[in-house]
Amino acid sequence: MNAVEILFGDGRYLFLWRGLEVTLLLTVFATVIGLVIGLVIALLQQSEWRPLAASKSLRLQQWRPLAGLANIYTTIIRGTPALVQLLIMYYVVFGSYRGVPKLWIASLAFGINSGAYVAEIIRGGIESIDRGQVEAARSLGLSRWQTMRYVVLPQALKQSLPSLISEGITLLKETSVVGWIGMNDLMRGADNIRFQTATAFESLFAAALIYLGLTTLFTRVMRRVERRLRASD
Repeated sequence: MNAVEILFGDGRYLFLWRGLEVTLLLTVFATVIGLVIGLVIALLQQSEWRPLAASKSLRLQQWRPLAGLANIYTTIIRGTPALVQLLIMYYVVFGSYRGVPKLWIASLAFGINSGAYVAEIIRGGIESIDRGQVEAARSLGLSRWQTMRYVVLPQALKQSLPSLISEGITLLKETSVVGWIGMNDLMRGADNIRFQTATAFESLFAAALIYLGLTTLFTRVMRRVERRLRASD
């Protein structure tokens, strides 16, 4: 049995095609969720709210609960494998709600995972903005939130864009583990071909080529974006 017959015989290529659709949908949904969560967490990390500022204890005066919670989230999520988080989301959080589509469960799990990395990327972008711009905006009468919204955040997101695209590429590859909860993604499609034909190389090589093609495409987009950003500076 040659490679063409293995992949295209009996319409087996449809396993890869349908799996690719699932992989792309999952990546898009998880990316959107991750961006929203990451932006919120990054802003919480910048929070200066100190509810115990009137305390006699210097340590309590400096306590920033919102920033602390954001840092705990990023530490836990970045310190545990995405696969473990996916299994916890599927078997524990949604263990009693089997009516929820697996696509949404996986999107939420990967979105939460990606959000921690996105938050760190945006935080780095925020902290790279010259402090003088913040002081100038505040001296013009802008509040801390207005300064963040109109001065700091637009520049931070612009600087963070290449890294955010890289995170999207990483997320695309990380979704290859969703077969653990029974989703028919690209890797599961390759496995289905392997089960039917009792051969592994052709189907797995085809899946690898598809992933390589997607990541190459996104990488070229990222480089083009970087060039345009440099040109606009």
